[in-house]
Amino acid sequence: MRIPPFRLSLAVSSALVAGLLLGGCGTQTAASEAGGGGETEGPCAGGATSDGGSGGAAGASAERDGVRVVGVVERAGVGAGESASPSGRAGQRPGVSVTADSLPGVGTSAGPCVVRYDVTNPESEPFTYTITFSLTDEQGRAMSTVEETVASVGAGKTVRRTLDHGGYPADGALDAGRVRILDVERVPSDEAPVPAGTCPASGLRLTADQGDAAMGLRVVGLHLENCGDRTYSLEGYPVLQLLDAEHQPVDGVEILRGTEGIPMAGGDGGAPRPVTLRPGEAAVSGLAWRNTTEFGEAVTVPYVRVRAEAGSDPVMVAPHLDLGTTGELGVRAWRKDESGAGAGRPGT
Repeated sequence: MRIPPFRLSLAVSSALVAGLLLGGCGTQTAASEAGGGGETEGPCAGGATSDGGSGGAAGASAERDGVRVVGVVERAGVGAGESASPSGRAGQRPGVSVTADSLPGVGTSAGPCVVRYDVTNPESEPFTYTITFSLTDEQGRAMSTVEETVASVGAGKTVRRTLDHGGYPADGALDAGRVRILDVERVPSDEAPVPAGTCPASGLRLTADQGDAAMGLRVVGLHLENCGDRTYSLEGYPVLQLLDAEHQPVDGVEILRGTEGIPMAGGDGGAPRPVTLRPGEAAVSGLAWRNTTEFGEAVTVPYVRVRAEAGSDPVMVAPHLDLGTTGELGVRAWRKDESGAGAGRPGT
């Protein structure tokens, strides 16, 4: 499973923040699709890369699983002498979440220069990418993280995006060499979890949470929301298929119905029972395992294809199951979510 990044409190001196700034920006027109090129002028092009970016980030941390940090370009819609606040357009951007500490001069406003990255899909069908970036200081220490989702990158296509969020230093742009790609999750677009605020044609929104880890025990929640306009009933367990990094089936892992067989995971509260979800209601299940490693080869499962029940539309989630050598994964039966987390009017 992916453990959420720690929020570090760093005392950043004004000299360190100043080291992250660029002198200014020129003009640049970036294409939304690969092959569009784009022309870069002025200080934003300082140290430009061969394809028009600047401040190129070297090393494996600048390119991973089809995602590449290209350089620094001009923020769209911001001209010379203007500044842009990420709390405006960027703060409302779907598919973007930011974890940033309250650092002096960081996250308050940003100049017209932003970091650009490319996403290339080599597959034969559209894929959706979820990318976790880290913004570091000049010593390589993490200052903030940001997660972006790039939906439906076409087969064999490359798309360009800008890393537009509240973690930039004030009054300047981030040096692209200080952006690290921490993680890339990629799933077929027709199996990607739908974002909050939208509802698939089935009327059921299935997602996985970030999970929890303690004393070698791992737990990830599965959440099923009835976002449609009709009542839905189900009984039993989610249907799971374990997949490797290339989305191929993983063999040799026993999927247990219930979590009683997983040490310290606790019971499920009895046998499965029918669950009826009215519009706006939700059900919860979960995965539990231990990452004990003894003799043999440790097993890691990056992806899981989940169906609410047999015959339901599949959703591919990325819990990053570090199963160790246990060879077992427990799954809990669906229960009505009484926490109210899924409450709300249909389609929201």
